Parts: sequence; C-alpha cells; structure tokens
Amino acid sequence: MTRWVLEGLRTGIKSTRYPVAPETAAGVTPGRPYALAGAAMAASACPTGAIGATANSSTVDYRECVHCQRCRDADPAVVDWRPDYEWAAETTEAQATDVLSRLFRRSLHIRFVDGGACGACMSELRQLNNPYYNMHRLGFFLTPTPRNADVLIVAGPVTRAMFQPLRDTYAALPTPRRVMAIGVCAASGGVFGPTMAVAGGAADALPVDVTVPGCPPPPLAILHALLVLVRRKPPRPLESQPAAMEGVA
Repeated sequence: MTRWVLEGLRTGIKSTRYPVAPETAAGVTPGRPYALAGAAMAASACPTGAIGATANSSTVDYRECVHCQRCRDADPAVVDWRPDYEWAAETTEAQATDVLSRLFRRSLHIRFVDGGACGACMSELRQLNNPYYNMHRLGFFLTPTPRNADVLIVAGPVTRAMFQPLRDTYAALPTPRRVMAIGVCAASGGVFGPTMAVAGGAADALPVDVTVPGCPPPPLAILHALLVLVRRKPPRPLESQPAAMEGVA
C-alpha cells in the first residue's frame, strides 16, 4: 500500500485538466469537418448526406455526420477537418431559465439507457468513469435507477421495442429533469431509422435538451455536454456555418 502511495506522489495527477485548460493530448478526438469551400466533390462522397453543397455555399449537419472521412479523402485540399471536441448543442429553450444548473451544478446524477445502440457510444461514455477523464471531480455521477437521476442519457436509435420503456424511464425521473442524446443515431436515427424496426432518434420519443453528435462522440464531447447542461460551458451549433464555395463545376 505504501508503495502505491509513493508511486502516486511521484507520478502526480494524470487526469485531463479539461475544462480548466484545453486538452491537447493525441487521440482524444477523431475531429470533424467544418465549413467547406469548393466542397461539391466532398458532398458527393458523403454517404449520409451530412454535407449540403449549393452553388454558393456548403454546410455540415452534424446530426448526420458519421466521421467516415470520405469527404476528407475525396478532396483534402478543401475540407477543414478540426480536431476539436466541444460538440454539444442545446435543442430546447428550457436551459435559459433552468433551475437544474443552480441546484445540481456540482452534483448531477445520470441514468443511461441504450435505445438500440451498437455499443460504441456506450464505450465512450464508460470512459468518463476512468481516471483520465474522472467525471466525478466535476460533480457528475452515474446512478442505476432513474428515481435518483437528474439527467437521462440516451444512445443509439430508439427501436420500437425500446420506445415505451424509454418513455417509462423518463417518467420515473424526478423534476427538474433533462434528456441528453449522444451520437448521431440518438440525434437523428442515423443510418438505421426510421424504419419498421426503429422509431427514429431520441427526440422522436422524448423532449431532448442537449444533443451530442458524433459516431461515436469522444468522452470529452460527452463531458462538454454535461457542462452545457449545468451552464458551465457554452453550447455549439449542430450545423457548421456556411462557407462560400470556390471552383464549383
């Protein structure tokens, strides 16, 4: 035991300093495309239609972007791929007068529900309990029961089999309560819905307050979303700003 204490004192704290300081370590984010110029070729390469290109501008809808990087491969000279991670967007106006940020700013309890996910978003969320991200230092805690939760996090497209259980879980949360959708599947249904088996995204079943795009979103993007919920970080838009296009055929 003494040896481990001495080793800890020697190596020091290894947790990320975010949000006190930006995280610059390699591998913490896959990055994503931003405003594109001359992106007709990149738009045609996008398998989900996330890139919208017209004669004068282009945008990226992050609710559809799966980070496949085909746009980047199609025309790397015009794609602005940024290695950032603050991706969370507010999708309701309730946050403007939100008592949640005042009451639970440093003690927010989270219930997670898998609406039909592949497991990628769950894996990223699980990292927040690890020493490097250590969300407990910021006052965020996972709880096994919705009756003790302040926030419901939903991942994956909401399958029709999970539609009612998800609504029942939401109904069991005490008020004030908030819903967070993580990943493009929860944001829009992704590549899976709506279909005969999938109802769509989380917003098709519940009022979603914060959306974190990404496929999957990295742990810091999810952490940013929690900070947005308690008003400790500003939100980001779900679409990139239009960029003037050049050299469009």
